[in-house]
Amino acid sequence: METITVHTTQNIDIDYEVGGLGERILAYLIDAGFFAALMIIGGIALSSVLGQSVKYFFIAIGLLLLFYDLLCETFFNGQTAGKYVMKIKVISLDGNRAKFSQYLLRWLFRMVDFSLSWWVCGVLTIALTDKGQRVGDLVAGTAVVRTVPRTKRDKVVFNHFDDTYTVVFTQVSQLSDSDIGLIHEVIQTYLKTGNTQVVYHMADKIRRHLQISLPPEMNSMQFLQTILKDYSHVTAQADAL
Repeated sequence: METITVHTTQNIDIDYEVGGLGERILAYLIDAGFFAALMIIGGIALSSVLGQSVKYFFIAIGLLLLFYDLLCETFFNGQTAGKYVMKIKVISLDGNRAKFSQYLLRWLFRMVDFSLSWWVCGVLTIALTDKGQRVGDLVAGTAVVRTVPRTKRDKVVFNHFDDTYTVVFTQVSQLSDSDIGLIHEVIQTYLKTGNTQVVYHMADKIRRHLQISLPPEMNSMQFLQTILKDYSHVTAQADAL
């Protein structure tokens, strides 16, 4: 699976899974289906009440459809309803929450990616760029990523034993499965919200609990990810004995 490594201003490196082309198309179809249903049901329900004025309803829906992506991504942290269902979102490649100007650029370049090129430009650039970016993403400095991993938590935390891996922190044997699950949840919370404080607090808590000094070349996120790998290796090794 393709991933994006984002280096944040807090010196935390985060790996995101790239939102796939199929997921993005399905998200679009979900949004389009919502508007189609709204127009059909609303039009039928209001035509008998508003008569000729029902045209204003369709004008309002048309305007909402035009600005839908821009408004949703701006106010709902990079997600439309379709993106929320498909568990994908727009992020900024600088590690911060995307700015309105970035969402605006993405929205403006929809004309290039989809309307003028009949989707050819958008689909090709998403499929061919290493970060799954359409032209609007390339210009805005954004990417579409998954908000949750494709694999289940137990597959991420407790992966198979690798005899070539060297444990960094042997103190991980003092942790429990619930501790490791909580660390994983903290990492996923950051991926969803961009709240770096949860990472700092969890890393500090684990360091104090295990009485570990953080190596100078390792930041808080890398520390938590190393703890997960170490615990996975130690438990897998114990099970193999």
